[in-house]
Amino acid sequence: MDKVKSIDEVMEYIKDGMTIMVGGFMGVGTPEMLIDAIVKKNVKDLTIIANDTGLPDKGVGKLVVNKQVKKVVASHIGLNPETGKQMNTGEMEVDLVPQGTLAERIRCGGAGIGGFLTETGIGTAVEEGKQKLKLNHKEYILELPLRADMALVGGSVVDKKGNIFYNASTRNFNPLIATAADLVIVGAEKIVEVGDLDPNHVMTPGIFVDYIVGGDN
Repeated sequence: MDKVKSIDEVMEYIKDGMTIMVGGFMGVGTPEMLIDAIVKKNVKDLTIIANDTGLPDKGVGKLVVNKQVKKVVASHIGLNPETGKQMNTGEMEVDLVPQGTLAERIRCGGAGIGGFLTETGIGTAVEEGKQKLKLNHKEYILELPLRADMALVGGSVVDKKGNIFYNASTRNFNPLIATAADLVIVGAEKIVEVGDLDPNHVMTPGIFVDYIVGGDN
């Protein structure tokens, strides 16, 4: 199967109401070409799972500013004032999750694990509505896995089978979300032939990837 597609082709899969995971940390590692295409298509009522909501003009922040998001699951939102504004007015639901907990919930979703126990959040608003267990005289929160309909991954170098190399800190949440969604689309800075990418540099195996966009296209 030819995984390399045009932006227009992959946009056919993005619909109103979807839950979408997006890689990136403050926009670093976010596939901006895919975010821009979603803004252009103007799909609505999205649930976005990401480390943060970027900046107003960068990453997931563009979707928030364009009011395409009904809910955000993220570890922080402070860099994008529009997120806080929409949260406070009730226009958008925001579920704040401690960063390590967010990463582990996504990892569990990708690995087929039913959840995990953590002390993080005990005695705070984080524990509200969640099951707690006591083991060895310590109290833990049971955190459940996260999955999505789609993951938008930012890859630095991607071969035509979908094997991905991430440069430096662009790696962040990308390898995790690539395992935890039903459909995975990679926005590639560079697309190379199979065999051009050193196997030792592959950080996400192509088996996780459905479609690739970007490169010289």
